Amino acid sequence: MAITRQVITSLQRDGTDALGTRTVAMKIVDESIVSGSLLTVESNHFCILKSRGAVLNVYETGQYALQTPDKPLVGSVVQGFFGGSSPWVYEVIYINRSKLLVRNEGIATSAEMAEMSYVVDYYIHIDSKEEALDLITHMPFAGAVIDTKEIADYAGPAIEQAINQIIQITKMENVNERISDVREAVKAHLTDFLKVYGIMLNDLKVLIMPRDERMRELISLQAIGLSPIEAVRYYLALRMADKGLVSAPNAAAGVPFQIGGQPTGFYPLGDEVGATR
Repeated sequence: MAITRQVITSLQRDGTDALGTRTVAMKIVDESIVSGSLLTVESNHFCILKSRGAVLNVYETGQYALQTPDKPLVGSVVQGFFGGSSPWVYEVIYINRSKLLVRNEGIATSAEMAEMSYVVDYYIHIDSKEEALDLITHMPFAGAVIDTKEIADYAGPAIEQAINQIIQITKMENVNERISDVREAVKAHLTDFLKVYGIMLNDLKVLIMPRDERMRELISLQAIGLSPIEAVRYYLALRMADKGLVSAPNAAAGVPFQIGGQPTGFYPLGDEVGATR
């Protein structure tokens, strides 16, 4: 962000966008903003001008000479009279209208009360000037920016509720069979929730898996056709093989491990074998 010669822009001195791919909205407050200041709005932004809490205008792509309530006085005269600053403090808020990626992670419980980890990735964007106004009206600034992490924090409870409504009545081994139902439920809940903030939901992906790594491996073994007891044996054999134990194949086959060769019979020891008495 740079304010030079009363030109307000979201571009930094090195040409990069101050909003980037993680910032939804950015607020600039500066006493040098007066009538006649040039406001530049990039093609992927909206811009809102506020003063004393009131919205003065919403701008789309282009460059604009600001018309503020101090218009009866020329901007430079106002600055000179008040020692280089304006008696009116204006807020310039840039809104990112690009598609932004947001991620939510959490824990749900299956019908057996087994913990299941979920990851929800989704794209959002602000589509119109009206939605940009809804965003700054309903979502407060905790600092100078609103980023995708704050969006995820707001959306987290809605996503968790939608997932738990289905997962809590589904057995762990059947969760993946209902992933489409989970996705549609999350999409419906999240669309309605974000709409209040003027945010449109685009693509959405849901991934659910057992939280415990051992359970994930056991389920994978059953998926290749092993019975539950065979899956446990093969899991044990894999862990034993990682430790370099030679008895790992016996664990997989479910047979005992014998140290040395199997006995084949009993033989007497006499003089013919050189045994001493």
